[in-house]
Amino acid sequence: MGVIVGGFWSGRPTFVTGATGLVGSWLVKRLLAAGADVVCLVRDWVPQSEMVQSGDYGRVKVVRGDVCDRELLERTLGEYEVDTVVHLAAQTIVGIANRNPVSTFETNIGGTWALLEACRRSPAVRQIVAASSDKAYGDQPKLPYAEDTPLEGRHPYDVSKSCADLLAQAFAKTFSLPVAITRCGNFYGGGDLNWSRLIPSAIRSLLKNKRPVIRSDGKFIRDYFYVEDGAAAYMLLAEKLASDRDLAGHAFNFSNELQMTVLEVVELLARLTGSSLPPDIRNEAANEIRHQYLSAGKARRVLGWQPLFTLEQGLARTIDWYREFFKH
Repeated sequence: MGVIVGGFWSGRPTFVTGATGLVGSWLVKRLLAAGADVVCLVRDWVPQSEMVQSGDYGRVKVVRGDVCDRELLERTLGEYEVDTVVHLAAQTIVGIANRNPVSTFETNIGGTWALLEACRRSPAVRQIVAASSDKAYGDQPKLPYAEDTPLEGRHPYDVSKSCADLLAQAFAKTFSLPVAITRCGNFYGGGDLNWSRLIPSAIRSLLKNKRPVIRSDGKFIRDYFYVEDGAAAYMLLAEKLASDRDLAGHAFNFSNELQMTVLEVVELLARLTGSSLPPDIRNEAANEIRHQYLSAGKARRVLGWQPLFTLEQGLARTIDWYREFFKH
């Protein structure tokens, strides 16, 4: 991916939290290709992350620290004269949130208010994109979820996203902070090393000629969203926010608007990998929502957004990434 000269991102000081995570790694790659001057907050050294493996880690400015450290965030925004912030840092695993709710609340809620307050105190910051989630809506009877659906998380992870989302709205409304919010479906893509998640776990099993494990009964319905589409959506929202401050405080759903059961996804992965192995259905899932998917009508209408990849294209690219990963 060659560097684009000129344009919105060229030379733009851009701060990314959660940069070594799944979405962060692909966002950094896209920002670098667009010519941005990228500053990344990194808490843990993860040598297998896509950002490190691809060599992108050596092409960005790295600040080591925790997203809950407001003084560090404020120093970073000031010293690097940051213009644009994309806040992705979060504890994203539902099972971990159920076992360790306090650490999830500290990172997802406390980290968000620390970041927003640091931005409020940093006059050079002109636009902020804060990553919420479809889980912020909780379990709702009316589908698909639209942006005016109430935020009613009930389990630890969902609650943490509801709270972080509301914090972003509060800072926009009360302090006129130029922050907009993304709510995306379940991210998947190359570089996801959380093997408790369905898609990387199933691909690893299928490529190793083992039966993929389904923790639920296979009938849970989700909205699966390719990570490169997510990275492109975050950048588009930042660009639109720069030209239209009235978007501050707005939330946008990003989704392929497909309703897929867990079993259907695993069967599609088996077909794409050429496997005929049946899944091992464990029916052990707890504190998870049975049926969720998003309407992306507002993003299409207001932002002119559309996905770059179909589900099958995204899964095929993801499988290719893991094939290469397991070679090494």
